[in-house]
Amino acid sequence: MNQSGFGRLFGAYERVIKVLAGGSMAVIVTVMVVQVIARYVFNSSLIWAEELCRYILIWQTFLFVGYAYHRGELVILDLFSAYVSPGVYMAIRYLTAIPISVFLYMIIVAGWTHASRFARQMIPALDFIWNSLTGNDLHVPVFWVYVAVPVGCTILLIHFLGRLAYDTWRVAKGQPLAPPATMETAT
Repeated sequence: MNQSGFGRLFGAYERVIKVLAGGSMAVIVTVMVVQVIARYVFNSSLIWAEELCRYILIWQTFLFVGYAYHRGELVILDLFSAYVSPGVYMAIRYLTAIPISVFLYMIIVAGWTHASRFARQMIPALDFIWNSLTGNDLHVPVFWVYVAVPVGCTILLIHFLGRLAYDTWRVAKGQPLAPPATMETAT
């Protein structure tokens, strides 16, 4: 099967997302197992473990929400698709897309503004870990934690608008709407 450039690009994106999801989860599990062993076996706690895992979970949430939407893994309320024609259904989708897109855009702008306020405040856990290993602070700003919100909402907006364009293309071609989890790439 000959894939389009977009299909190859999305396949690469999908592989990167899966590697990031697995890798970040492996880091969380490893840090938490080490934390439990340190606390209950050696009676010494890793004071940075909870903070590091919290930051990774924040990034996981926002980084992977767009892909979850793409796969149809987010909750949706679909009352009309079985009762109206595809054209009417797409008109309803476009009406609902306006406030959703505006909301995501507002979150992106507000999230970036909020993250920018913390560009000079450093993440204590990373400074502590790096200082323990090298004797120097790492100096990673809290900005990199908060910027997960606008980055994730941007990815979600791209997935949302991409799905809307894909469904519009299918309806225009007279094809049935595909369920989100089985969305094909346009060739």
